[in-house]
Amino acid sequence: MRIQENGKHFVLYYMLGFCAGILYANLFAKDYIISMGILSEYFLNQYSADEIETAEYLWYVARIRLAPALLLGALGCTKLRKGVAAVFILWTGFSSGLLFTSAVIKMGVKGIILCLIALVPQFFFYIAGYLALLWYLYTYPQIRWNLTKTVIFLLLLAVGILLECYVNPVLMQMFIRTL
Repeated sequence: MRIQENGKHFVLYYMLGFCAGILYANLFAKDYIISMGILSEYFLNQYSADEIETAEYLWYVARIRLAPALLLGALGCTKLRKGVAAVFILWTGFSSGLLFTSAVIKMGVKGIILCLIALVPQFFFYIAGYLALLWYLYTYPQIRWNLTKTVIFLLLLAVGILLECYVNPVLMQMFIRTL
C-alpha cells in the first residue's frame, strides 16, 4: 500500500511539473521559443551534417549527467531528502513540458517525434537509475542504501551515457535526414 502511495506521489509531482512547463511555454515563453534557433531547419541540417567528436562528447555528457546525480546524492544526505526528491521530480516534469511544448511550437508533430528519438535508448537507463535513487530518498529510513544499489545506479548511468554518446547521435541523424 505504501509503495502505491509513494508511486502516486512521484507521478503527481511529475505531472504537476509537466503541466506547469506547458503553461509556462505557452503563456510566458512563446515569443522566445519562436525566436530561438535550436529547433530551426538550419540547426537540424547542421546537426545531421556534422561529425560528432565522440571522445569530447563523452566527457561533456558525463559531466552534465553526473552533476545532478552528485547534487542529488549530496542533498540526499540531509534532512531535506524527501523535499529534494519531490523538487527534482517537479523540475524534471517542468523541463519535459517545456521541451515538448517548444518542439510542438517549432515543428508540430515532428517535434514530438524528434524529442522522443532524442531520448532513446539512453533514457530508459537514466530513468531506472534515478528512480532507484529518488525512491531511496523519498522512502528513507524504511529503505537503506547499500553497495549493491550504488553499483547498479552507477552502472545504469554509465550505460545511459555510453548509449547517449554512441547510439543516439546515429538515430538522431537518421531521423533528421528523413525530415
